[in-house]
Amino acid sequence: MRVTLLGTGDTTGTPTVGCDCDTCNEARERGIERTRFSVHVENERTGESLLVDFSPDFRHQFLTQETPLPDAAVVTHIHFDHLDGLGNVYRLLDHLDVHATNEVDPMKDESVAGTIRSKFDYLDRIEVHDQTPLEPFRTCGFDVTFVPVVHPPLLCYGVAIEDPETGAKLSISGDSTFAIPEESREVLADPDILLAEALVPSSLCEYHPAGGHDHDENGVPRTFGTKHMTREGAISLGEDLNADVTRLVHVAHYYPPEEAFEEPLAVDGEVYDL
Repeated sequence: MRVTLLGTGDTTGTPTVGCDCDTCNEARERGIERTRFSVHVENERTGESLLVDFSPDFRHQFLTQETPLPDAAVVTHIHFDHLDGLGNVYRLLDHLDVHATNEVDPMKDESVAGTIRSKFDYLDRIEVHDQTPLEPFRTCGFDVTFVPVVHPPLLCYGVAIEDPETGAKLSISGDSTFAIPEESREVLADPDILLAEALVPSSLCEYHPAGGHDHDENGVPRTFGTKHMTREGAISLGEDLNADVTRLVHVAHYYPPEEAFEEPLAVDGEVYDL
């Protein structure tokens, strides 16, 4: 299993367009990017590859990273920075299997799979497959499981991807607070690598109208506001899940420049062979 981090940024990416903050300027000077979130997972046994989420930066990512176009994809939720890149596959692929959950979101009266069908009805070469959360399915030679996480107001999912032949395992938290349900944690547990969302450092919680939540034993908030994990929360999640390696993704440009590119925060283009 070869894992390539195509996009490690949040909804605006780093550098952010039109922003001259110290962190964005530092990224420009270093030639570092955090484009919108997406992960490429290649099965070297079968020659197939799986894409996790369709970043709006799809074209740029596949032009700049040495990864083949996907044979199949999974979508964690319907926010712009995770779904809207699907339109980029127009005229690039003859066929693409897209897997998404069948659970109806009461806020939308539609499942993630249903939203993809209605929003991208013009893409006649994609085939959307409904999947039930917590029930594994096989694609690209991998066993894949969607797990519910907490990202209000919409339903959102993390993903566990395992190679049944080699035992390699990738877990992705999805966009979530630290309060991931226990049954989801059990599925995500013991990965070779965990990609955990870490929007901001916990020190910024004082500036959020909702403050910070899910405090650890030292009073450090592991949730920023009501929708995202802090850096400290993501690191703690990795420890709780017994991850061999934890890389922090979905990172915003609000990190101070002296912290923004330090371990274990990921940047685009990192590759891991599991």
